[in-house]
Amino acid sequence: MKSEVASESLKAVRQQVILIQDEVARQALLNRSQEIEASLARGDVKVVVFGTGSAGKTSVVNALMGQMVGRVEAPMGSTTVGETYHLKMPGLEKEILITDTPGILEAGVAGTERGQLARILATEANLLLFVVDNDLQQSEYTALNGLVDIGKRSLVVFNKIDLYTEEDREVIIVKLRERLVGFSKMDIVAIAAHPHSVKLENGEIYQPEPDIMALMGRMAAILRAEGEDLIADNILLKSQRLGEEARCLIDAQRGRQAEKVVERFQWIGAGVIAVTPLPVVDVLATAAVNAQMVIEIGKVYGCELNLERGQELAMSLAKTLASLGIVEGAIKLISTALQLTVATFLIGKAIQGVSAAYLTRIAGKSFIEYFSHNQDWGDGGITEVVQKQFQLTRKDEFVKLFIQDALAKVVEPLTNIYSQNEEFEMEKESDEEEEINYRPQGTTKQDNYINDWDTESRAKWENW
Repeated sequence: MKSEVASESLKAVRQQVILIQDEVARQALLNRSQEIEASLARGDVKVVVFGTGSAGKTSVVNALMGQMVGRVEAPMGSTTVGETYHLKMPGLEKEILITDTPGILEAGVAGTERGQLARILATEANLLLFVVDNDLQQSEYTALNGLVDIGKRSLVVFNKIDLYTEEDREVIIVKLRERLVGFSKMDIVAIAAHPHSVKLENGEIYQPEPDIMALMGRMAAILRAEGEDLIADNILLKSQRLGEEARCLIDAQRGRQAEKVVERFQWIGAGVIAVTPLPVVDVLATAAVNAQMVIEIGKVYGCELNLERGQELAMSLAKTLASLGIVEGAIKLISTALQLTVATFLIGKAIQGVSAAYLTRIAGKSFIEYFSHNQDWGDGGITEVVQKQFQLTRKDEFVKLFIQDALAKVVEPLTNIYSQNEEFEMEKESDEEEEINYRPQGTTKQDNYINDWDTESRAKWENW
C-alpha cells in the first residue's frame, strides 16, 4: 500500500537526518519528520484553496464552512497569510483541513511574497481547489500546471457564475476544458460561492444561498475514492522534499570536511617538497597527488578505498595534470606571484613547494567532484573536471588569497629554517675559532683530549 511506502520513505529520511552534524539543523529536520509521521497517523485530508485575489477564494472557503458546519458568524476577509480551518464532511471519517491562501499574481514586493507563500501552501495539499472567475490567463495556467506536474490532485473551480448568462457560462467552461486537456470534465466545476444580492419588487434585498453543491459532490467523491492514496502521495512528496533538504545539508557538510582534508595535504606536501626539493619538476605532479588524500576524501563521501585503489586514482590524476600542461602552468603562475616577495636564495625551493600545494589543491577539488557524484567523472571525463578546477584556481581573487596563505605556511617557515641553520653555522665557526685560539701551541684538538687524561683529575679517577 502507498501508506506503507510513505512510512518507509520517512524512515529512510530519518536515517539521512541523523548523519547531519549541525545539531540545530538536525533537530529541526527530525521535528519536521515527526510532524509528517503524525500527519500520516492522523490521516487528515488537507484541502488548499488557491488562485488570484479577485477570484473569490475566501468566499469559497466561507461557503464550504457554511454548508458543512453551519453558517459562520462572520465572513472572513481577504487573506494575507495561510489560514486553516477544521471541517467534517458528511460520509467521511477523516477530518478535513481547509486552507485559504493569499492571492497569486499580485503587484508589488508584498504581493510577490504572498504569492510565494501561497505556492508553498499549495504544494502541501492533498487536494487543490484552483479558483478562477473567467477563462484561464496564461499566468494562471502556468501556476496550475506547475502544481499538477508535481502530482497535486486538483479541481478547477469556476466561481461567480451568477455574473454570467447561461450562454456565456457554457462558453467559458468549454474554453477551460480545451485548455486543460489532461483534466477530467468532472474536475472542472462551476459554482457561485457568494452570489450577488437581488433587490425584490417590494424593495427588500434578497441574498441567494451559495451554489456550491457541484463542488461539494465532486470533493466528496474524490476523497471517498482516493483519500487514502492522496494522503500517502502527499506524505511521500513531503518526505522527498525533506530528504532533499537533508541531502543538501549533508553534501555541504561533506564538502567542508573534504576541503579540510585537501588543505591539510596541500600544506604538508608543500612543506616537505620545499625543504627537500625534487631533482626535476617532471615528477612534481606525482608528488603533489597523494594517495592517502584520495582515500580520506573518499571516506568523507562514504567510499572505502584500499591503498592500491587510492594509488591508482592518484596516478591517473597526476598523469592528467602533466598531460594537460597544468604543471608548467602552475609553476609559471606561482613563479610570477612569488618572485617579488621571496628572497633569491629561497626562490627555487619556495616555487616548488607552493606549486606542489597548488597542484594538490586542483587534484583535491577534482576528487571532491568525483566522489560527490558517486565516483563518476561525468560526460567529459577526468580531463574536463581537472581543466575546470584549474580554471577556477587561476582566478585573480583565488590566487591572491592562496599566495597569502602560502607565504605564511610555506615561505616564512622555510625562511626561519634557513635563518636558524645560518646562525648555527656561524656559532659553530665562532666556537672553533675560540678553541683554536685557546689550544696550546703545537697541539691538535686530539692532543687536547689526550692531555686531559694526563691531568690531576685522571690520577684521582685511577686512585678511586
